Amino acid sequence: MLSDLGAGFAAFADPTLILLAVAGVVLGTLVGVLPGIGPIGAMSVLLGVTTQVGPTGSLILFAGIYFGSTYGGSTTSILLNIPGEASSVVTALDGNQMTKKGRSGPALTIAAVSSFVAGTLSILGLMLFAPSLSAYAVKLGPPEYMALCVAGLVLLASLSQGSTARAMVMICLGLAVGTVGIDPAGGELRFTFGSTTLAQGFSFIALVMGVFGIAEALTMAGPQRHAEPVRAPTMRELLPNRTEAREAAPAALRGSFIGFFLGLVPGPAAVLSTFASYVVERKVSRHPERFGHGAVEGVAGPEAANNAAAGAAFIPLMVLGIPFAPTMALVLAALLLNGIVPGPTFIADQPELFWTVIAAMYIGNLMLLVLNLPLVGLFTRLLAVPPQAMMPLIIGLCTIGVYADGNSVFDVVVMLGAGLLGYLLRTSGFSMAAFVLAVVLQPTLESSLRQTLAYSSGDPTYVLGRPITLVVFAVVLVAVATMARAGWVARRARMTAPVDVEQRSTS
Repeated sequence: MLSDLGAGFAAFADPTLILLAVAGVVLGTLVGVLPGIGPIGAMSVLLGVTTQVGPTGSLILFAGIYFGSTYGGSTTSILLNIPGEASSVVTALDGNQMTKKGRSGPALTIAAVSSFVAGTLSILGLMLFAPSLSAYAVKLGPPEYMALCVAGLVLLASLSQGSTARAMVMICLGLAVGTVGIDPAGGELRFTFGSTTLAQGFSFIALVMGVFGIAEALTMAGPQRHAEPVRAPTMRELLPNRTEAREAAPAALRGSFIGFFLGLVPGPAAVLSTFASYVVERKVSRHPERFGHGAVEGVAGPEAANNAAAGAAFIPLMVLGIPFAPTMALVLAALLLNGIVPGPTFIADQPELFWTVIAAMYIGNLMLLVLNLPLVGLFTRLLAVPPQAMMPLIIGLCTIGVYADGNSVFDVVVMLGAGLLGYLLRTSGFSMAAFVLAVVLQPTLESSLRQTLAYSSGDPTYVLGRPITLVVFAVVLVAVATMARAGWVARRARMTAPVDVEQRSTS
């Protein structure tokens, strides 16, 4: 393993890979600092160039963007109380309070070091567990893949922010869009309405660039946010004192483990892991009353958790070929565009690619630690750039990328239509992440379901005799039941609250 990792580092003798790693982490930090754009938007815009940089360059670039965005979101959360990413909302609770107390420098350093530690540990976990899990994943059959796809979609709907019903609607819409084209079993045309252009189905790149890239550009056309003036801390002010360092260290380690294991769960793992880490830190703290008023643990734990979840999210993609998050769906698209199909045999078939990407993650994680703290002033000044100025740039890049991929004007039309529809649905509270994951998982779900039905000859006991399938479905049922119970308790609390208030006022 060490020799393979050494070979991965040796590949960086190529200066092109170094430039892609730097470009990825810098761009990821920028989109993390700027509210709204996010790694999904950046990746969707850059999908068109992945065929030019190859599979290794694509993975290095996208991994840098993914890790960098988790770093960048904490900067504006701490200094301005403006979360650049959804996963940085929890960091703002105590991070901005530390800024108001004159401790913005230590808060930024603790966030950066915690992220670095968590990122390193998650990469180590990816390096250790992915090869061994791949050897075991080869034994999985169609029933297990069917169960994993169903579990991913159901858990995504249950754990998504907002209405579960709306998430299910978007999942059904994504599955329907994925069926357009040629039936892989019989060869008949499905839902093409006589159009030969639709025989190959909708272009995934056009759909993704539309619902994320174009929709984001349309969102920027709204009211302009005026950034508040901020004073970036000097290098001397960045150092935390001994007490802050001593309190942050165990919180960062706990957050790393929480984030890594939650990163293996379908859905918004980075967001869930930050809330879980924050709750755990309040439970184990001797002074829970400090949380929300500048507790160091409230910064270290969540920041470690979201970075660990980012690294763990690569494991299901590389081991099973199934993306459990929208960002991983875009990584999968980049690999497929370069003729690489991730799955149980991915690491054995592409060892150079796997270990080079592992080495790139280590290098990118170190780059983020080195770059983020000295350049914090520059990153915060970017908030003064009007979002409307980036709107034509994003639309232009998306149009060029989609047309260059298939040389098809129809794909450009699909992108623009998907962008308008995505904008309208987003403003109505629908989850576009659920839609994209459903489109990605539809071929695997359909093929595994067909094969399962063929092997079982319609006998349900065939599935019941597969232990892994039963375990996956049992986990789904428990998760859905838990979420349903939590929602029922919350609704009951809202219904009884006015009654309690009225009773107290009467007494």
